[in-house]
Amino acid sequence: MTDNKTPETAHGESYSVEDVLDQTTDKSFSQGQLVLRRFLRHKAAMTALVVLVLVILLAFTSIGVGPIPGWWDKDYLQFYVGTNPNPNGAPTLQLWPFSIGEHPFGQDTIGKDYFALVMRGAQVSLFIAFTVGIVATLLGTTIGSIAGYFRGITESLLMRTTDLFIIIPLLILAAVFGRTFGANVPLMALMIGLVSWTGLARLVRAEVLSLREREFVSAARAIGTPSTTIIRRHILPNALGTIIVNATLGISGAILVETAISFLGFGVRAPDTSLGLLIQTYQNALTTRPWLFWWPGIFILTIALCVNFIGDGLRDAFDPRQTVE
Repeated sequence: MTDNKTPETAHGESYSVEDVLDQTTDKSFSQGQLVLRRFLRHKAAMTALVVLVLVILLAFTSIGVGPIPGWWDKDYLQFYVGTNPNPNGAPTLQLWPFSIGEHPFGQDTIGKDYFALVMRGAQVSLFIAFTVGIVATLLGTTIGSIAGYFRGITESLLMRTTDLFIIIPLLILAAVFGRTFGANVPLMALMIGLVSWTGLARLVRAEVLSLREREFVSAARAIGTPSTTIIRRHILPNALGTIIVNATLGISGAILVETAISFLGFGVRAPDTSLGLLIQTYQNALTTRPWLFWWPGIFILTIALCVNFIGDGLRDAFDPRQTVE
């Protein structure tokens, strides 16, 4: 007969057959495949990823992008009078029986379709967040890796420049750039990204300082491999976990920064809009028309939480000490 007892280690710790099979199976996968498997098994991260993708699809397919039309028949710049059967421009969305109606998110104080406005605001906020995240990640990774690998005067110069940016609060810099370039959303996003890289640069520098002393880097240096190749092919791939996790957190922070400066009146300007600008514009309507405040707030909260959960999942996936249930 087969013995079904749970085996024990030399220290008396029990382990299941599934654990043994898991460990044995993992040996046949590459590091990238193991990271992907851990991430796919992270339920909160996968749920957040699905929700974030749905939000992005909803925002960019509903009202379209530029000359590409969307499936929603109303424009965020037009006024619609007499098309809402509900008093005070209340939302026509009904959950049971399910019905969208003419204005599912209601109308604002001057008759604009609020669904189209919120979708346009989500488009702008998402564009700014991802642009800032990408620019800050590229710049922070480049500066941090160069400073950590070359050391000496190069490190001192780059790190003192980093310290100079750190002592100036990001919100103040973002507000200045928003006031200056608020009418040009891509340029404003680029400028905010150019001052949001400092935290990642310091983290990447610390990772590179540790990795540059490893044996495989010393071996590559001994055979005459160029420094740029060592950084690109040997060091950065091993620091990828830190970079990706902090990039996702940077995207989440960027959407909150954009919301803050737009709420303060230093960000995106009318006739364009963003989620933060919508909250700022209709903050006084919270008691009379609360949907004008809650809809953009819900989207900001959803996007920020989803990105944070995805970042948590990536952190656990890149850390082999973390276990995913």
